[in-house]
Amino acid sequence: METNPRGIPKAPFIENVDEYISEENTTEITLRKFQEAVSKYKFMEANLLQKKKSLEMKIPELKKTLDVIKLLLEKKESNEPLETQFELHETLYANAQIPTTDKVNLWLGANVMLEYSLDEALELIDSKLSTAKNSLEQANEDALFLRDQITTMEVNIARVYNWDVKQRRNNKDKSEQ
Repeated sequence: METNPRGIPKAPFIENVDEYISEENTTEITLRKFQEAVSKYKFMEANLLQKKKSLEMKIPELKKTLDVIKLLLEKKESNEPLETQFELHETLYANAQIPTTDKVNLWLGANVMLEYSLDEALELIDSKLSTAKNSLEQANEDALFLRDQITTMEVNIARVYNWDVKQRRNNKDKSEQ
């Protein structure tokens, strides 16, 4: 069976319904299989959209983190403190001067924070950002692929259903004669 690069199966297009429907492959069974395939594709699509939303939120955060690390590297090279404001509470901020440093702490998730050198942190966040961008690109490609497969299966369902209506009408006309 043909698949896309990430293993999502390609929906078959039924060219000739007469050839596809056979003794063991009745109309009801075929329609049930096709409906099941559409359901599976829609489930995959829903999961993919969640993944896309997550990545679309994650990428700006990674960019901000990368910018801060670059700023800290610049301040370290010029040996001047970083002047900033930080939030104490929702509407309360304090001015601060951060002395130059060669270390930074990064949240890794699951309540884990590790200390990295600025160069290591830059490399880590840069690789995470490129991975996230690549994953988002693949998710977009997969979403388009899934949309095409759903459309193909819905067309197949309509063709099989119309073929069945036509067959029943022909059988009814023959039995009346």
